[in-house]
Amino acid sequence: MTEAAKQVAQRTEDRLDKVVETVREQFEGITKSRFADLANQGLFDDRIEQGPDRERAESRQGKPDGPG
Repeated sequence: MTEAAKQVAQRTEDRLDKVVETVREQFEGITKSRFADLANQGLFDDRIEQGPDRERAESRQGKPDGPG
């Protein structure tokens, strides 16, 4: 490979590394904020006495866990 081709390849690799890092940072920012939003809304609460979880637990009482 000629020196010019090596330089072009190196610059291209550097640009791709920057793109990867940018995408990774943006993905982490999105997922962290979404996860925090879900946690703040109580999605991960283990308390059955609240809302839809309570209704779901009550509807399952006395029913077998699996099919027949």
